[in-house]
Amino acid sequence: MATARTVKDVSPHDFVKAYSAHLKRSGKVIGSLLMANLYVVVQQMELPEWTDIVKTAKFKELAPYDPDWYYVRAASMARKIYLRGGLGVGAFQRIYGGSKRNGSRPPHFCKSSGAIARHILQQLQNMNIVEVDTKGGRKITSSGRRDLDQVAGRIVFFASKVDDAS
Repeated sequence: MATARTVKDVSPHDFVKAYSAHLKRSGKVIGSLLMANLYVVVQQMELPEWTDIVKTAKFKELAPYDPDWYYVRAASMARKIYLRGGLGVGAFQRIYGGSKRNGSRPPHFCKSSGAIARHILQQLQNMNIVEVDTKGGRKITSSGRRDLDQVAGRIVFFASKVDDAS
């Protein structure tokens, strides 16, 4: 048994589960952070009041069953920005998009909600996990990289044994 060092070392499912729990634990606490002799208010992840009634895309028929779906989506988006920076709202609309069922007509691809992606990116930006990239989209900050790596470090993974008999 060994611990992971970075987000790339753990399985995506385990990391998203652990980081969404971390975001949920952070709650609605508002703190302050001293940076370059200026007080910057750091707002933690807040669950909007519309999360229980909103659909995640126009091709969905119902709202998500999981009450913590917002934290899971935020954790997944933070992981994707960590691995591949420069992602914006449109990229996340394509990533979380899917097939719209048109009854007897053929299905077609449909993007997911841009408002949800935009709101989560704004919240991650307020938490100083991501920042706006000059080339477009968002990129991970150094403090965001540190936080994600700390969460990944708490996840235990089993290293596969390689037989040296050959």
